[in-house]
Amino acid sequence: MEIGASPVVYELLSQIGEGSFGKVFKAREIGGTGRLLAVKKFHSELLPSALTHGLPACILREVALLRRMEFFEHPNIVKFLDARVTLEPNVFDLTVVLEYIDQDLSAYMSNAPPSGLGLDDVKSIMRQLMRGLDFLHVNMVVHRDIKPENILISSSGLVKIADFGMARLYSFNNALTPVVVTLWYRAPEVLLNTGYMLSVDVWSAGCIFAELFLLKPLFRGTSEAQQLKLIFEFIGLPSEDEWPLTSCIAYSHSLGPRDPNPPVLDLLNPHAKDLLLECLTFAPGRRISPAGALAHPFFTQE
Repeated sequence: MEIGASPVVYELLSQIGEGSFGKVFKAREIGGTGRLLAVKKFHSELLPSALTHGLPACILREVALLRRMEFFEHPNIVKFLDARVTLEPNVFDLTVVLEYIDQDLSAYMSNAPPSGLGLDDVKSIMRQLMRGLDFLHVNMVVHRDIKPENILISSSGLVKIADFGMARLYSFNNALTPVVVTLWYRAPEVLLNTGYMLSVDVWSAGCIFAELFLLKPLFRGTSEAQQLKLIFEFIGLPSEDEWPLTSCIAYSHSLGPRDPNPPVLDLLNPHAKDLLLECLTFAPGRRISPAGALAHPFFTQE
């Protein structure tokens, strides 16, 4: 069974990644333009439990959301090209074909010169990332795992958000999984196990924003408790009135300082510093939106 608009014929070239449910290959299209492709092959043996509970939800969600976004062809979202399902006795195979981008943002930063990325490069990457997030959030899609490894960047500097395995359509009355987002990019509301909004992606983007200047992660916690401590040492401990009532951790003045002055901020110009703190605002409802970020002076003024 084919899901894409038309089948894509390709030859596999090499394996470039492996996840919980399958492998990712670099491939070349046969015929047409001979373009490079990324082919994700999911394989699941249909054990009795799988027959009862269904296929892994993350696989189905990823294909459904990519298919949904295919029609918009947003330049900052990885392009879905084809999907095929093969059902055999006791075996389920799903192949997803995507456009190929040669590196992710993590690899891009690791290859940056010792002097760091230029301000124009940081602006270009963040502008494109925010445009992609704005598109997702307007369509009520929350990615839930924004991190450098899930941001692709081409040799020409084109940025694309990828890997929608954790993504979901957002609604205000949905109960969303509490354990989302890789720890270093996880927003405080997720660490505190309280409700979260689309703005959870903006927090992660803020962490990436700082990382583009530092060339290393801003908060490198080894546990959820340490991650919170590092966050409050940077943004300051919120007031008790701001603390969520449903938090799994009781408010305490020992959790962090009220008015920190992290030296990292001295590296940034005033507009960059302001935008970073707007992205890393504790209260999810007061955190800047992607559209608000795009209108920020960091992007609109030299």
